[in-house]
Amino acid sequence: MQLDTRLKADEKSANTKDTLDRRFSVAPMMDWTTSDYRVFARTLTKNTLLYTEMVTSGALLHGHHPERFLHYDECEHPIALQLGGSNAKELGQCAAMAEQFGYDEVNLNVGCPSDRVQNSLIGACLMAHPDKVKDAMKAMQDACNIPVTIKHRIGLDDQQDYSVVRDFVGDMATTGVKTFIVHARNAILQGLSPKENREIPPLKYHYVHQLKDDFPDLEIIINGGIKTLEESQTHLQKVDGVMMGREAYHNPWLLSQVDQVIYGNAPMVSDRFEALAAFVPYVETRLAKGERLLHMTRHILGIFQGQAGGKQFRRYLSEKGHKADAQVNVLLEAIELVKQHQHKG
Repeated sequence: MQLDTRLKADEKSANTKDTLDRRFSVAPMMDWTTSDYRVFARTLTKNTLLYTEMVTSGALLHGHHPERFLHYDECEHPIALQLGGSNAKELGQCAAMAEQFGYDEVNLNVGCPSDRVQNSLIGACLMAHPDKVKDAMKAMQDACNIPVTIKHRIGLDDQQDYSVVRDFVGDMATTGVKTFIVHARNAILQGLSPKENREIPPLKYHYVHQLKDDFPDLEIIINGGIKTLEESQTHLQKVDGVMMGREAYHNPWLLSQVDQVIYGNAPMVSDRFEALAAFVPYVETRLAKGERLLHMTRHILGIFQGQAGGKQFRRYLSEKGHKADAQVNVLLEAIELVKQHQHKG
């Protein structure tokens, strides 16, 4: 019986084909990388791998209408679901759901330092429980045929030695997981807010570069504080991929250059107005289904960052778009404001 189980596991492993190109991805960010944001991102970049917000295993297995956490638009591919949790059996069930819903990858969050998730043994605190993480990695891989990946920090609290992250990665790799997304900072579990945890612990990019040297057969993705495609290209000389977070959200036009600069493909759009025009039909469809305009337009406020009319665009959408009855004309008027401003300039 044990042999039969092992053969099935080997067969499942052999059937798992990871064809995703992770050279550039946008990080999972709570309240930010919603489906609305991801659809807008797809007007700018075809090749970037997009991640959902973290979804807890409890929300999927014990909440009402779990499908609302799993919903996405077909245009969002390639797309990965990030899970939060520590119960191996439940995470396995959730990984199976990810495959059932057509996700291209399922990822375990072992990097979030929030007090709220620590209390549920979710996120960065799991680095202190490697056996739990290994059990979860095994269960997730056994439950699905899509790639299972992990996102984690380089250490916890005052752990300063490179050996901490090296040993963690080496330990996790014994489960068969091949892709590690490494936030190049420690997570401080007490005394710092999640925002401070993204800014105060020093970045140690060289630790992540060293991981690739030490584990050449693993796929190592670097994350943390990366703000330009030039920086990304520099990192890509030493690791397999770059994950960008807040800069890709606040300055979404940056994504329009990814396909060409990182992947060597033609850009999807020639200017910001073209991207917004492609987004309008989606906005109209969602409004017709009862979604509020603000839920969509809050993700595009930075599209004219640094451009003439950008402040006027943000102000108009913020003042008019929050109203419950706001319709697509508010977005069209905001776009027209920018055109007028730029024409005058």
